[in-house]
Amino acid sequence: MPKILIVLTGSDHWTLTDETLHPTGFWAEELLSPLQVFSDAGIDVDLASPEGRTPVVDEGSLAPDAIGEEESAKQRAALDALAGRLESTLVLADVDLDSYDAVFVPGGHGPMEDLAVSDDLGRILVTMLDGGKVVSSVCHGPAGLLPARRADGSWLFAGRNLTAFTDAEEQQAGLADKAPWLLESRLREAGATFSSGEAWAPFVVVDDTLVTGQNPASSTEAAQKVVGLLTS
Repeated sequence: MPKILIVLTGSDHWTLTDETLHPTGFWAEELLSPLQVFSDAGIDVDLASPEGRTPVVDEGSLAPDAIGEEESAKQRAALDALAGRLESTLVLADVDLDSYDAVFVPGGHGPMEDLAVSDDLGRILVTMLDGGKVVSSVCHGPAGLLPARRADGSWLFAGRNLTAFTDAEEQQAGLADKAPWLLESRLREAGATFSSGEAWAPFVVVDDTLVTGQNPASSTEAAQKVVGLLTS
């Protein structure tokens, strides 16, 4: 059976333009929903993070007023069950890529702080995608695509069709005015062919073995597309 490496942010904040540290981490749904999809498909998953840090959840992703009391409790229970694995993530720099058929990067604002400048993740993505393996990411996770450059300096995803959390969604979320940069804009500037759907609605783009989802609501479908590529 195939095996997937999930790369999680190790940051618990995002530094804004006024130098405040916005509390964040990974977005619960963007980890838990894909994990369920992969588990249902019988696919093994390992978790990794920069320097093997213990990833923390963005508490905003568990807010009962946003996702409902029942769903919040369900996701908290799932994260509690996952605590041991989160506390023992693999060190990103030491991952043996021969062991994996796909890499999946969930979002939350955390990746904007660390994965966006992670040379280790960049190297992993180049090796995986150029090796014909699956690369997938959702929401703010595609910030981790930015450091992926080949030896000649070219960006791995130049000209590739992809999506991510949009500038409009960032505006609606209330952080755009203090954001040091916006993900959609940065990906476009880097050379991606960016597309998007309705704000907050599921939207997934598949470009050969590259799978990206626009927002948290896209995480299940993105994971299903990954499974389809790995099992077809």
